Amino acid sequence: MGQIETPGQKPSVITLKAVAQHIGLTPGTVSAVLNDSPSARSIPQETKNRIHAAAKELNYRPNFFARTLRNKRTYTIGVIAEEIGDSYSSPIISGIEQYLRQRDYFFLTVVHRHDPVLLNRYSQMLSERGVEGIITVDTTVNEAPLLPTIAIAGHKKLKGVTNIVLDHQRAAVLALNHLKELSHERVAFMKGNPLSSDAQDRWDAICTVAAAIGMKIDPELTVQIDTDDPTPMLGYPFIKQLLTRQKPFTALFAYNDMSAIGAIRALQEQGLRVPQDVSVIGFDDIPGAAFYTPSLTTVRQPLNRMGEVAAQSLLERIEGKKEYPSEIAIEPELVVRESTAKAPSFS
Repeated sequence: MGQIETPGQKPSVITLKAVAQHIGLTPGTVSAVLNDSPSARSIPQETKNRIHAAAKELNYRPNFFARTLRNKRTYTIGVIAEEIGDSYSSPIISGIEQYLRQRDYFFLTVVHRHDPVLLNRYSQMLSERGVEGIITVDTTVNEAPLLPTIAIAGHKKLKGVTNIVLDHQRAAVLALNHLKELSHERVAFMKGNPLSSDAQDRWDAICTVAAAIGMKIDPELTVQIDTDDPTPMLGYPFIKQLLTRQKPFTALFAYNDMSAIGAIRALQEQGLRVPQDVSVIGFDDIPGAAFYTPSLTTVRQPLNRMGEVAAQSLLERIEGKKEYPSEIAIEPELVVRESTAKAPSFS
């Protein structure tokens, strides 16, 4: 029988013991079923169905604090990100949230904006608040952590850290071969901010693949992003800078989609058409990439999926289900849209 409420009176909390009394079973049996513990395997399915039906009828909600004290667990992890609302981190954190929500875990998120003092302070604060593991996003981990750690876009091999990394070599092969097939020879490049954990690995891969396929990288057609902006302003001023060198190019490989979108605006202001005069390739395949004009050709990395994989891997480590791998590689995919076309011929 459910709880009868008096108008204006706060309803009392339905306890696990009340559920057990309601169907004439012991609290231990009810607890085993509702917590899906190993001992529940010997309980008949019909009994399990009765218990779940009673819990639903009485609107029973597990007591999180009782669960925490009983198991000496907090069911909480920490997420350390460089930024929280940008087009890279946001879908990753969404993927983390989707996975954790299904497993009744909480997560605390901190943002350091590449400030090493904040990064150290936040790591310590999360540990003091009892998180059982940490996921870092676009954050360079320099020291072996005390807690199980998954680093998204992590590139340093450290004990206790699983790095989730995109195959940048494959990404460079896809993008540069696409431009080569379109007869582009004068290709400009936008290098990422050195503070971004992917920047060096991505650039090294581009240089290696360009040399292998005979594509020249001209320093005069290369610009270095040195700002930290989550908007298209990330790329806009650097293409303006490139254009002042008055050295023609027919294609641009941008560091990411945001910088590519800013670059397209700068090119259009100069009277250059994309892709008729200059083709542009981005990186990431952010949610809006398909809806800009022109829609953006880009190297897709499955950001939402990377967040889910990180959360799954961390929980498996916390719960002792698997030994941790030092690295999990994610495969990129080339998405061809309107921003790339055959190279124009120069007279």
